[in-house]
Amino acid sequence: VGVAGELYIAGTQLARGYHHRPDLTAERFVADPYGAPGSRMYRTGDLVRWNTDGQIEYLGRVDDQVKIRGFRIELGEIESALAAHPDIAQAAVIVREDRPGDKRLVGYVVPAPGAVPDPQGLRADAAKSLPDYMVPSTVMVLDVLPLTPNGKLDRRELPAPQFTASASGRAPRTPHEEILCQVFAEVLGVDGVGIDDNFFELGGDSILAIQVVRRAGQAGLGITPKDLFQLRNVRDLAPVATVVTDAATEDVDAGIGEVPATPMTRWLFERGGPVGRFHQAMAVHTPAGLTLDDLRAALRSVVAHHDMLRLRVVRSAPDAVPTLEVRGRAAVHVDERISRIDVRGLSDDEMHALTRAELDASARRLDPEAGVVFGVTWCDAGPSARGRLLWVVHHLAVDGVSWRILLADLAAAAQAAASGTAPSLSRRGMSYRTWATRNQELAQEASADLPLWTSALKAEEQSPGSRALDPVRDTVSTLRDITLSLPEATTADLLTTVPAAFHATVQDALLAGLTLAVSDWRRRRGLGQGTAVLVDVEGHGRDSLPAPADLSSTVGWFTSLYPMLLDAGEVDWSDVWAGGADLGRSLKWIKEQVREYSEKGSGFGRLRYLRPDTEAELAALPAPQIGFNYLGRFDVSSGTGDDWTAVPEFGLVGGGDPGMGAAHAIEVDAVTENRADGARLTVKWTWPNALFTDAEVRDLAETWFRVLGALAAHGQRPDAGGHTPSDLSLVELSQSEIDDFEDELGSEWGTW
Repeated sequence: VGVAGELYIAGTQLARGYHHRPDLTAERFVADPYGAPGSRMYRTGDLVRWNTDGQIEYLGRVDDQVKIRGFRIELGEIESALAAHPDIAQAAVIVREDRPGDKRLVGYVVPAPGAVPDPQGLRADAAKSLPDYMVPSTVMVLDVLPLTPNGKLDRRELPAPQFTASASGRAPRTPHEEILCQVFAEVLGVDGVGIDDNFFELGGDSILAIQVVRRAGQAGLGITPKDLFQLRNVRDLAPVATVVTDAATEDVDAGIGEVPATPMTRWLFERGGPVGRFHQAMAVHTPAGLTLDDLRAALRSVVAHHDMLRLRVVRSAPDAVPTLEVRGRAAVHVDERISRIDVRGLSDDEMHALTRAELDASARRLDPEAGVVFGVTWCDAGPSARGRLLWVVHHLAVDGVSWRILLADLAAAAQAAASGTAPSLSRRGMSYRTWATRNQELAQEASADLPLWTSALKAEEQSPGSRALDPVRDTVSTLRDITLSLPEATTADLLTTVPAAFHATVQDALLAGLTLAVSDWRRRRGLGQGTAVLVDVEGHGRDSLPAPADLSSTVGWFTSLYPMLLDAGEVDWSDVWAGGADLGRSLKWIKEQVREYSEKGSGFGRLRYLRPDTEAELAALPAPQIGFNYLGRFDVSSGTGDDWTAVPEFGLVGGGDPGMGAAHAIEVDAVTENRADGARLTVKWTWPNALFTDAEVRDLAETWFRVLGALAAHGQRPDAGGHTPSDLSLVELSQSEIDDFEDELGSEWGTW
């Protein structure tokens, strides 16, 4: 570390970009005062300082070097290339991030007297002397460059550019690409998407991927979630998309009849205690002018369309394992399931209390053995004011993805009823009953994955507490909970910047953060120094069939649940809290573990619950004490938000019977709430009161958010990110080999 606080490192294999450039070589390779005569040190341009622990902390850059898409870039070099054009008198280049995670080079030029420069021509001219990653995404022509009182460039006053396409600058070229670009933009909530833009680097996740599949199907294009996960952008996705029609993929009555057992139904009935109130619910704003007749007509259409809303639990004997049956379309008297309450004149606090009371009352009215699996309460605020609709559905009939389908169809059916037209609901795909049958068939096939699951469950994992869960003592009636929300800025980084840097998903980052948080929490409480954490992870389960199966518009409980033994390895905690390189290494390491388990996750449920020869072996092993579920993104409005969007306090809630056994010692339910002022990660922590105090769980929750904040900060570092072995399907490379390639060639080498 030099006297000015600049960081120098002994230079080896650093000269690739300095060949035949004596001026830049002299600036960067300086005399080494500690080495032999003639030896050199490399001047990085990084600004650092010593902290009180004797560690070096990275503070930023002392020059104009930036990092975009893995490449280190000198802004001055781009400015010189633009200014070299005869039509340009002055030039400035900055990195803009007008959309979180979307960093772009933008050039600003002042014309020479009498010149009228062409921005596209300037970009083309710069491309002759600059590599493509250094060519600005756009160039803006200004009369003058804004300056501060000290005569320096005032970057804050430079205008935001108006992009016509995306960060890639490539607009759709075919009808298929045009449809998919529009679908991507609608689902992600952004103004525009180009054909090269990565869905997951723009904030997409596995839940939003289901919405992309559904909306693409409505527009006439057939794709699968697996296609989207593998191909990730419109350019590669469009050629594999198939043309679909409105014709059903199977007989319209295929979903009616007895439903084979699924892993999740078996899991539920094994928990012990009553399960009649086990539910999910949402409260949404309803449009002014909605009538009870229109609501009844709309709900009748939705119940006739979605088979699982006509579900009934069948118990042949008191001790027998229940089975499921879907009844015919005329079996449910929908009008009897709707309650109307006049709420004119109620305050916001009174509305909140009323909704909470109706939620509890509706859950008590559920009776799946009598075929009552849903109830609707409409809070009518009068013909000129918006009301509120509370919809409670038994969890056997619905999951987190299903709510997006149900609410969209209910809104469409209500609008059709009000206008006197026939409703246009979501396109039919594979029924839940057919999916359950296919799972039963797959369970009987040989599986080589059993050792993966037995190894995870047999491991000497680090339990979260000093006492284990007892489902007899620790019931739903003993549960406590707290809910915390991450700030918008940190959430934005976790949705975009961090996944983009590490070629990861939001869930990868969340699970890495949770693993580190639990490890530190246990360490500080004297419960061990290990960093292995056994977690039950929920997935949406709609990608569990190997053959193409359109489940994007099917309502039902498709959830998968499987263990992950995640280990961060040796951890330098001071480096983790500083958002240093060790934190990035841990994320890469855990990302690889998550990928291995996730690829085979649906198979665990079949082995554990649907195969007699493997069920007993897996059931005898310790179960994970921590449950994790990331529900993706939900639109949550304020009181003035859009119709049919969730009321903030009731975005997606759920519960069970008081005597129902708790599933985990700690459950973590996370959701990203899209609000008017930005997206926020909101997390509900639930635990039995005999196992932990409120202060202990709050400590863990805040530790997790601290790790996520450090991850967000780490994602801003110029050296953050890179590929991991699972990103490179065509070659077998270790992480150290990948790191060596990226150090030498830049992090984008893996996409060449």
